[in-house]
Amino acid sequence: MFNREKADLKRVPMMPVRDMVIFPEMMHPFIVGREASVRALEEALAGDKKIFLVTQHDASVDDPKPEEIYQVGTLANIVQSVKLPDGNVKVLVEGTERARVVQVTSDEGFFRASVRVVPSKAEPGPQTQQVSDRVTNLFEQYVKLSQSLNYDTMIAAVRVEDPGKLADAIAANLQIPVEEKQELLEIFDPVERLNRIADMLEVEIDKLNVDRSINTRVKRQMERAQKEYYLNEKLKAIQKELGRGEASEIDQLKKKIETSGMPEGPMEKALQELKRLEMMPPMSAESTVSRNYLDWLLAVPWKKKSKEIRDIQRAEEILSEDHYGLEKVKERILEYLAVRQLVKNPKGSILCFVGPPGVGKTSLAMSIGRATGRKFVRVSLGGVRDEAEIRGHRRTYIGALPGQIIQLMRKAGTTNPVFVLDEVDKMSTDFRGDPSAALMEVLDPELNHAFTDHYLDVEYDLSKVMFICTANVLHTIPQPLQDRMEVLRIPGYTEQEKHQIAQRYLIPRQLEKTGLTKENLKFSDDSIPHLIRHYTHEAGVRNLDREIANVARKVARKVVAGGKSFSAEVTVTNVNDYLGVLKYRDFLAEKKNETGLTTGLAWTEVGGQVLVTEATLMQGKGRLTLTGKLGDVMQESAQAAMSYVRSRSQLFGLPKDFYRHLDIHMHVPEGAIPKDGPSAGITICTSIVSALTHIPVRCDIAMTGEITLRGKVLPIGGLKEKLLAAHRLGLRTVILPKDNEKDLADIPADIQAQMSLHFVESMDQVLQIALERPLPVLGHPPVAEVEPKFGVDVAQDSELTN
Repeated sequence: MFNREKADLKRVPMMPVRDMVIFPEMMHPFIVGREASVRALEEALAGDKKIFLVTQHDASVDDPKPEEIYQVGTLANIVQSVKLPDGNVKVLVEGTERARVVQVTSDEGFFRASVRVVPSKAEPGPQTQQVSDRVTNLFEQYVKLSQSLNYDTMIAAVRVEDPGKLADAIAANLQIPVEEKQELLEIFDPVERLNRIADMLEVEIDKLNVDRSINTRVKRQMERAQKEYYLNEKLKAIQKELGRGEASEIDQLKKKIETSGMPEGPMEKALQELKRLEMMPPMSAESTVSRNYLDWLLAVPWKKKSKEIRDIQRAEEILSEDHYGLEKVKERILEYLAVRQLVKNPKGSILCFVGPPGVGKTSLAMSIGRATGRKFVRVSLGGVRDEAEIRGHRRTYIGALPGQIIQLMRKAGTTNPVFVLDEVDKMSTDFRGDPSAALMEVLDPELNHAFTDHYLDVEYDLSKVMFICTANVLHTIPQPLQDRMEVLRIPGYTEQEKHQIAQRYLIPRQLEKTGLTKENLKFSDDSIPHLIRHYTHEAGVRNLDREIANVARKVARKVVAGGKSFSAEVTVTNVNDYLGVLKYRDFLAEKKNETGLTTGLAWTEVGGQVLVTEATLMQGKGRLTLTGKLGDVMQESAQAAMSYVRSRSQLFGLPKDFYRHLDIHMHVPEGAIPKDGPSAGITICTSIVSALTHIPVRCDIAMTGEITLRGKVLPIGGLKEKLLAAHRLGLRTVILPKDNEKDLADIPADIQAQMSLHFVESMDQVLQIALERPLPVLGHPPVAEVEPKFGVDVAQDSELTN
C-alpha cells in the first residue's frame, strides 16, 4: 500500500487560479498575468506541459500563500499558449484528473507541488444509471429555463456514459459560486457527486421558475393596465356621447379657471392651454407640462385677500410688545396704516431695513405682518446669482418652475401678504443674469402691478403686496434698486437698550426654552450690564442671547440634579462661574498717554468700532509707509495728512526739511482686517504730529473726521454707531466735525449726557484738544465742550471701515 501511494506522487509546477474551478476532461481558456504564474507556466511548457491548477480562497489576493490555496485541484495539459503584447499569456488547458496537494515549495519563484492523483471511478450498475438519468433530466430543465446557456451545445456536452465525466461536465457549466464548484471538485465518488449536483440543480431550477413567474406576472399586469386604460377611455367616449356620467377632468379644470378670479388676459391664456391639453394624449410628456402649468395658474391667488387690521392703536401695541426701541421704524409703519384708512386703494410700500446683524430686522417684518393681520412670507436672497430665481424658467426647459416671487405668493395664498426679501445686499451676478435687475420690476410701485414671471408668462399684480427688504449695508445694492425702496436705518442698540431687551425679551424667552421658572434663575440688576460689557461686543443682541442661553442651560442641569426647588442668582461676582473668564476687557484699562498713538472711531457692517492708529519715526529719506491692510481712500487720507503737516512744519516747530531725514511708519493694528474710508484723516494727522513733536496724545479721547490739504475737518457718516462704540468702550470724550453737530438728534439723550463732545472745523482745534499739552505756536484756544443738542436727521454716507 505504501509503495503504491508513493508511486502515485507527482511533482509538477502549480498555478493558483482566481474565480474559477478547472474540472477534469474540460477545456478551459484563461489569461495568466502574475509573475509567479507565468514562471510556473514556462516551467511546464519546458517539460511535459503538465501543470497543477488549484483555486485560491480569496480572489483579491495577488500573492497567495500555500495555506490560502485549496488542497484539491486538477492536473491539466497545456494545449495552447499565446503571449500577448502586454506581457500576459493566454492559455488553453485540458483537465485530466483530480489531485490532492501533499507538499508545496516555492524556491524557484513559483510554486512546485507534490500531488497525489485521486482515482475517480464508479462501478456500473442500475443505481448509478438511475442517478445519471435523473441528473441529465434536471440539467435539461435547467438549460431550458436559463437564458445564458445554449440548449443544443449543453445537451451534446452531457451525452457521456461515464458517471464521473457526466458529473464534471455538468458541474463545469453550472452558474453557481466558486465555493460550491470547489465543493463538487473535492467529492471524489462520482455517484455522491451526481447526487450533490442533483440537489443543486433542484434549487437552481426553483429559483429560475420563481424568476420566470415574476416576469410573467409583471407582463400580465402591464397588459391588464393597458387593457383597462383602453376600456376606460372608450367608456368615457361612450358616456360623453350619451351625455351621462360625472364631469370630466377637463370640465373640472375649466370650471376652476372660470371661478378663479383671473383677469381677462390670464384667463384667456389658461383656456387656450386647456384646449391644447384636451387634444393631447393623456400619457404624453407634453400633457404633463401643460397640466403642471394650469395647476400653477390656478394655485396662485388672484382675488383672495387677507382682512387687514387698520386699528393703529392695536398695531402700536403689537409692535411695542415684540420690539423695544426702533421708534422711527414703528412710526413709519403706523403712518402707513393711517394712509390705508384714508385711501381706498393705496399702492404697496417697499421698505428697506438697513442695520447690523442682530438688531431685529427680520423679526420686525414678522411683527408688521402680525400687526396688520396679513400673511407673512420670506425668501433669503443671500448668494442668489441667477435671474431665474426671481422670474422663473421658461416652460421650454425640462423641470421648469416659477420664480421665488410666484412660489411664495402661492404659499401665502393671498394677494396682499407681507413679503420679506432677506439679505438683499448679498446677491451676486454671473453669466446666468443679474437678480438685482430682475428685482427692479418687483420693487417698483409703478410697474409691479404687471409683473411677468417667465414660467406663467402672464401679468400678475403685486401692487397690493407689502415688500420689506433687509440688508446689512447699502453700498452693495445697485443704486437704481435703492431708488425704488424707502430706506429705514436700524442702528445698533445702546447698553441701556440692550439691558431692557434682555430683561423684557431675552431672559423670559430662554427661561421658556430651557424649562426654567423665574424662581430657578434670576439676574441681578448689575449682572446684565456686566455681561453686556465683558462677554459681548456687537451692535445687536444675538451674542447676548447666546450668553444668557449658556447660563440658562447650566442652571437647568443643576435643577435636574438638585430638584425643581433649586434657585440661582447671577451676579457680577459669580458670572465667571457660568461663562468663564471675561472675553472683553475695558478698553482704557492700564493705558497711558503715548506719543504717536491715537484712538479713532470707525463704522462697520456690524456697528461702530474703535480704530487705534500708531506712528513711529526712523532715520530715512522721507518715505511714508502705511501698513494694516488699508484701502485706497485711507491711504490717500494719510498722504493728505502728511502734506498738511509738511505745509505747517514751521508752525509746529519743525525744520523745513525734516521729512528729508526721517521715515514715518503708520500702522493700524489688526492687520488681517481690511480698512478703508476717509474718516480716519484727523486720527492719522494727530498721530503724525504727535510723533514729530514728541507730545503724547490723550488716551481718553477718540476722534473721527476727514481732513483736507488745508487742514479743514469735513463731516463723516455713521455718527450714531461711532458714538455708541465709544460709549460702549468707556471713551467719554470725542472730537467730531462741526458739520455733524446736527446729527445729534439721532443720539439718545442719556448717551449725550454721559459724553463730552467737541465739534471742530480745523486740524488746529483737533491738536489743541487731543495732545497732552498744546503746541505753543498754535494761537487757537481750546474748543469749548458742546452741550447735547438735537437737530435734523441727516443721511449717513457709504464709508466702510472694517
